[in-house]
Amino acid sequence: MDRPLLLLDVDGVLNPYGTSQPPSGYTEHHLFPGEEPVRINPDHGAWIIEASTILDVTWATSWNDEANQLLAPLLHIASLPVITMPPTPFHPSDKVPLVAAYAQRRPAAWVDDLHTAQARTWAAGRSSPTLLITTNPTIGLTRDSIDHVIAWAKALQRPWTTPSDTPALRKAGLTNRSC
Repeated sequence: MDRPLLLLDVDGVLNPYGTSQPPSGYTEHHLFPGEEPVRINPDHGAWIIEASTILDVTWATSWNDEANQLLAPLLHIASLPVITMPPTPFHPSDKVPLVAAYAQRRPAAWVDDLHTAQARTWAAGRSSPTLLITTNPTIGLTRDSIDHVIAWAKALQRPWTTPSDTPALRKAGLTNRSC
């Protein structure tokens, strides 16, 4: 089986918004003149590196290549592949066909703050294991969420031999579902 994908959004995942103050652990960076500061938690870089030992991490964000140019250095991570999104503004459901084309038949965990009904339908209809983690955009990515993704990916490595594995697979999030 191919290594699973970890598809990462930025705004609402690595850059929380919708609050006057950043959550604990985040620092603000003025990356875009005249716009709100970008909130970054340096722990996310270590979490991405940890996840990359078992998953292939890819940007799935409207930031496109700017994620590598602006965020990767702040997170102290190497550049990641990018699923190129349409020019902003676009509807969040416009991500689904692009993510689907990129993921093809590979197992995929997609972390985003705006999973649409179309994203949930896509995930539920896939024959490959799929995990949607929907973050609270005021909090962003949490350690619990990244631990869930890593446990899900590790469970994929176990041999599937009997139907008795089904409850364990469900507990590990190996069914096509959302969180």
